[in-house]
This record gives sequence, C-alpha cells and structure tokens, in this order.
Amino acid sequence: MLAVVGGGWWLLPGSADPVPAAATTAEVTPPTSTTAPSTTVPAPTTTAPTTATSAPPTTTPVPTTTAAPPPPTPAPAPTPAPAPAAPAADPGAEGEVVALVNAERAAAGCGPVASDAGLAGVARAHSADMRDRGYFSHTTPEGRSPWDRAAAAGVPGASAENIAQGHGDAASVMAGWMDSPGHRANILDCANTRLGVGVAQGAGGPWWTQLFGR
Repeated sequence: MLAVVGGGWWLLPGSADPVPAAATTAEVTPPTSTTAPSTTVPAPTTTAPTTATSAPPTTTPVPTTTAAPPPPTPAPAPTPAPAPAAPAADPGAEGEVVALVNAERAAAGCGPVASDAGLAGVARAHSADMRDRGYFSHTTPEGRSPWDRAAAAGVPGASAENIAQGHGDAASVMAGWMDSPGHRANILDCANTRLGVGVAQGAGGPWWTQLFGR
C-alpha cells in the first residue's frame, strides 16, 4: 500500500511493487543560462603623457682663433707741401692805431697811452689765433680770457680789450671802434696808461686787437 505523502514514494510493508504516485511531478526546466550581451570594452589605450620636448641643448663650438695675416706695410705718406707762411703783423698799422687812440684821448681830456711791447705781443698772438682757428671772440675756444692770455705771457696789468675784423686800415678800424659805445669807453678810459695793438693779415681779415693796461 502506498501512501503518497508530499509527492514522494513510500513502500509500506506487505505491499507489492511500488506504483507511481499520482502526484504531478513538475517538470523541472533546467535554468537557461542567461548570457549577458557581450559588451566589448576596449582595453584602455595607455597614451604616454605628452611631455614638452625640449630642444636638445645646442653646443656652441669654441671659436677657432685664426691669426690674422699681418697688415700690409702702408706706403709712406707723401710729404705735404709746406703751408704758406702767414702774413706778418703790420707794425706800421699797429703804430698808427696807437697814434689815433692818443688823438681821441687828447680830445676827451685824457693823457696819452704808452705803446707797450708786452701787451702788443699778447694782442698779436690773439689776432693770429682768431685768424688761424676761424673764430672771433675775446675768449679762445679753450675758454681763455684776455687776462688769462696776458698772465700766461707774463704781462701784468691788462685792463681792457677791443677786437675787430675786416677793416682794411687803421683809420677804418678806429672809426668802427669809436662808433661803438663799449669800444669807445675803453679807448677814452683815462685810467688806462698802456696799449698794445696787434694786427694779423689774411683772407677774411685783417684781425685787430687792442689790449690796454694800467
């Protein structure tokens, strides 16, 4: 005798061959293996980080020292022709200026000035320097005043200076000075007792200098 308990097979004593129970056996469907759709994940490509590629250091080659060939021996410069001698001072014109100065002083009531060789030497040098270096001033290009020039020459007592350029003779230059208040004042200064006159001839001249002293 079979007793079906819970859908199983049980053989009771004294029973014949087992008869399958009427229990409904549920068909066991083996689980279908669900295959997930294969997603292809590409393997990460390892890209090396881009590093700024520095330019390889440039090596500056050490300059090779090449001895320069000796310069050619220059040909001797031709001997320049000697410059023409500058025209000498004009003592006659210088003396005439002194005479004209004393005439004007006498008319103004002043005593005469004595011609002074030391002052005349400084005056001549200044007239020639203006001619030779192309300037017209009481002060040299180096800044030397009449007093500096007189002191350098060892001439004491220089007190006033008049200069002129381009007057052709003593009468002309004296007329020009007497028409100028400043120059006239120097000529008629009764405190002046000595006078040196220097004239330098040349193109663009003559150059005239009066240097008074006390």
